[in-house]
Amino acid sequence: MAYFTFENKQVWYETYGEGSPLLLLNGIMMSCASWTEFIEPLSRFNRLILVDLLDQGKSDKLCEAYDHAVQVRLVDALLNHLNIERLCIAGISYGSEIGLEYALDHPERVERLMLFNATAASGPWLTDIGNAWNLAVDDPMQYYYTAIPVIYSPRFYKIHNDWMENRRALLTKTAFANEAWMEGMVRLTNSSANYDVRARLGEVQCPTLIVSCRQDYLTPVEEQQYLAEHIPDSHYVTIEDSGHASMYEQPTLFASLILGFANHAKRRYGIV
Repeated sequence: MAYFTFENKQVWYETYGEGSPLLLLNGIMMSCASWTEFIEPLSRFNRLILVDLLDQGKSDKLCEAYDHAVQVRLVDALLNHLNIERLCIAGISYGSEIGLEYALDHPERVERLMLFNATAASGPWLTDIGNAWNLAVDDPMQYYYTAIPVIYSPRFYKIHNDWMENRRALLTKTAFANEAWMEGMVRLTNSSANYDVRARLGEVQCPTLIVSCRQDYLTPVEEQQYLAEHIPDSHYVTIEDSGHASMYEQPTLFASLILGFANHAKRRYGIV
């Protein structure tokens, strides 16, 4: 648990356990703290690496507009700092986009890639959702109701309504009421505006696990199906009872998919 310097900014990262390195990349509203429940299972057989991207968690703010390229450079600098030559990467949502771009730019360093609730481009649907989030930043309660319901499934809302109520009370009094945090969210949201790797998907060289969630209304299953159809060595799974926040809605399955895919010893089977 420490900071390292990246392009004159302080970046927070955490490492746990020993073994083959496994990097988890945060969704847009997440931080290293979001992975607390996953540290024990995911570090039992692996060297687990967490990082707050710029404008997330304990890492510095950028204070100017940027795109994904700076976050991709940050990941490369972190691996250099930790002397890691090759690893597995798992990302969810925003983190999956950074992970996918990193695998495209640095194929020699990525052993396996796991993309949860991912997309290959910020199309009109996702762009308008991001614009709606940005318009609501001055009102914590409005931001909550604009951003949060679409992240979770109706099923999760029904079963865990008390948890969601507590979540609303917490977020509207802390992060969503914090001006600096919200300014960072706007920059993070806008950083995806020009994201589009559709023309490059055929260049992905590592085995790639792509995970959809049937009730994901932020990045619908068609987005992951597109990835699976265009990434050469892809393996596609759909989680039936989950929305966009698959790590919270289906934590056991989420962790099991990562552990199984990252640590599976055989790359290819001579069956067909």
